[in-house]
Amino acid sequence: MDERAAGRPGRARGFTLIELMVVLVVIGIALALVSVNGLPGSREGLRYETERLAQLLVVAREEAQVRGAPIRLDIDDRRYRFLILRNREWQPLLDDAMLRERVWDESTRIGLNRVDGLRTIEFGREAVDSPFVLSLARGGAQHAILANGLGTFEVQ
Repeated sequence: MDERAAGRPGRARGFTLIELMVVLVVIGIALALVSVNGLPGSREGLRYETERLAQLLVVAREEAQVRGAPIRLDIDDRRYRFLILRNREWQPLLDDAMLRERVWDESTRIGLNRVDGLRTIEFGREAVDSPFVLSLARGGAQHAILANGLGTFEVQ
């Protein structure tokens, strides 16, 4: 016969506070390991940033055509931003959240190779631009954006 059914108090079934705390600590350690391994490293981070920049170049090109004003990429080892030509002066695009200034996660080496030899990336009202290769390097990683001059930007 069951002890509880007979009215005699028995030991309650369940987990002790210590057992619950041990389980929570083990779960916490497992989550920490998963989250650390899931963080992008330098290589993955550079790839992500290169892909984002390629997408922003598409936006900047389209924006220059819509606004009817040239838009230029201003890029160096610390950050990049887009400038617009207003009143014969290059000014940061402050009214566009997509084309705002962004800071690199780490110092990044920049290389630009254009068919026409210019040292800037600038978009105007024209549908055809000069092809270029914009290379980004950080640590042991290197990626490039290949622009065909017709609005296609491919990350390699």
